[in-house]
Amino acid sequence: MPPRSATLAAKSAAPKPADEKITINLGCVDLGQIDLLVQEGFYNNRTDLIRTAIRNQLGTHQDVVRQVIARKTLVLGIQNFTAQELKAVKAAGQVLQIRVLGLASIAADVTPALALATIESITVLGVLHASPAVKEALKSRMSGA
Repeated sequence: MPPRSATLAAKSAAPKPADEKITINLGCVDLGQIDLLVQEGFYNNRTDLIRTAIRNQLGTHQDVVRQVIARKTLVLGIQNFTAQELKAVKAAGQVLQIRVLGLASIAADVTPALALATIESITVLGVLHASPAVKEALKSRMSGA
């Protein structure tokens, strides 16, 4: 049977995942300017300014992001995969080609064997939540977009 594309709708009842932390290096002058804007009340704190700047930058490239999402058939947002769903895929004799921009989450009760039997390929631009054993099992099937 041909591979089934992973385009299941994200579950609206799922809780919002925790934000991911990143580390950036800034020069003293840039950091000083950020602190000045915070001190003057333009932003609540450094993080507020940095998040705002990132959102503004992403907004300027919004059309490009939409075009790439459409071209690469990526699911935008949160995509959850439970053991029950993957067992149903296996029972149907199908496999998934997972392509997510955002968060792909493979439930903790999914075994490496079940993941290998049901996930043909996985591309995640963002974050993949899965057990270390499942990540290791799928390593050769993971790719960038």
